[in-house]
Amino acid sequence: MFEPRTPKYQWGQKVKTLIDLRNDGTFPEAEPEALLVENGGLGEIVQVGAHTESNTPIYLVEFGDGLVVGCFEEEIEPL
Repeated sequence: MFEPRTPKYQWGQKVKTLIDLRNDGTFPEAEPEALLVENGGLGEIVQVGAHTESNTPIYLVEFGDGLVVGCFEEEIEPL
């Protein structure tokens, strides 16, 4: 078994998106591939987890109005 990769970003950190975030099927109330957050959207990390199979940090980012989206490090950057 391997150790999870250390996340670059922390809980409570303000971030912005580097790409358009689209529904990958994890938002049943939205159509598949529907735009959830536009490129440049501002949010705050509310939880940091890991995808155990790929050893990849996953960030739950809140983008206002209670919209929380899981993001990879390459999809966001700190403000």
